[in-house]
Amino acid sequence: MYNVFKNFKTTLKIISFKKFKNVDESPPDGIKVVVNDEDFSQICADIEGPVGTPYENGLFRMKLALSHDFPHSPPKGYFMTKIFHPNVASNGEICVNTLKKDWNPSLGLRHVLSVVRCLLIEPFPESALNEQAGKMLLENYEEYARHARRNLRAISESTTALNVGQPNNETPGAIPSSVADIIRVITATEQIANVPVAAAAGSASVATTTQKREAGLAKVQADKKKVDARKKSLKRL
Repeated sequence: MYNVFKNFKTTLKIISFKKFKNVDESPPDGIKVVVNDEDFSQICADIEGPVGTPYENGLFRMKLALSHDFPHSPPKGYFMTKIFHPNVASNGEICVNTLKKDWNPSLGLRHVLSVVRCLLIEPFPESALNEQAGKMLLENYEEYARHARRNLRAISESTTALNVGQPNNETPGAIPSSVADIIRVITATEQIANVPVAAAAGSASVATTTQKREAGLAKVQADKKKVDARKKSLKRL
């Protein structure tokens, strides 16, 4: 049984590699295939939102999950990026005839990816997985487009919020360029400058700590002078 499974994985890898190599070297317009040499049964791609659609300026990652008897049965398609679309379910599953009743083993992965991108241009509300989106598209396209764009902005804003939480890689002592940052630094330096320095207790460790604090305060005061100078120059702008 193990040998059968092993042979299946080897066969799938060979078939997938041949098809994957073609789509990787010559992907459809607006699509970038994400290479994963370790697992050819999961093929990912980044799809650019087509111009003139509610998805314009968006970047949507999707994946094709190849079945055990691929290419005799179609792969399953999923959007990994959240998208408001009639033919995309809440779990990201994509509903398109090419991946269902119209599947043909001769169809390549390049064709499948092109079909999915075309789905962003011309949805099919008649076979909707997202009933809200399908109904909205049929009854009020402008409202549907606004909803899709609003969802796209929410994704962009959440990505920006995540980036804000990343570590600050600024060079220590560098003077910030924005007024807001200058105010923040001034407040911080003033708070540090107001922290009382403990009197020496006569021990070597306390004396060393005091010396370090005094050196730190001297550096803070020097930095504060730089910040004050920078603030004055900004006021003149």
